[in-house]
Amino acid sequence: MEAIRNVYCVGRNYKLHAEELGNAVPTSPMIFSKPTHALVLANGENIMLPANQGEIHYEAEFVIRIGREYEPGLGTEDMVDGFALGIDFTLRDVQDGLKKKGHPWLVSKGFKNSAIITEFQEFPGDEAIKETDFTLVKNGVEVQRGNIKDVIFDLQTLITFIGEQLGLGKGDIIYTGTPAGVGPVADGDQLRLTWGEKTLGECQITMK
Repeated sequence: MEAIRNVYCVGRNYKLHAEELGNAVPTSPMIFSKPTHALVLANGENIMLPANQGEIHYEAEFVIRIGREYEPGLGTEDMVDGFALGIDFTLRDVQDGLKKKGHPWLVSKGFKNSAIITEFQEFPGDEAIKETDFTLVKNGVEVQRGNIKDVIFDLQTLITFIGEQLGLGKGDIIYTGTPAGVGPVADGDQLRLTWGEKTLGECQITMK
């Protein structure tokens, strides 16, 4: 896997997901980040998550990789050189406590191994990606299904917003938000990320 520089994430980018957590649907992109040490490849191995900080929720996401420095006017197909699937793990109880205090989410989102990622695939184009659903399968049961056509803020909007507000360059990646169906993981859970009928990555969870 090529070196990854910045890990940007988009919160509440699917209407049904925002509603299932009782959150307001945003009117502009809601961006946060994870440190690069949160990244771990979904290559079939065990992934260790903390066992003593309350519930940890999975959030399956479509991920894009940026292939060049952002310049105003560049389109999605100019900027994106690959896609992957990922899981944004969240310490949900910790996050709820931080939100009540008005504190940043970083501790609940940026812990080690909190950003699962598959190997990147060739980006087929802005319209072609809308033809295929991505899914998260837990212990043989599909728990999330999404399609990039259902996001509130499309890829072009996200690239422009992040590029202008924070900067985008080669090696940056964007987790584009999770569809409805998030829920907890437990020790021993088997997780699989699929693109259509193709498995892109899988792992087993170890809680310690």
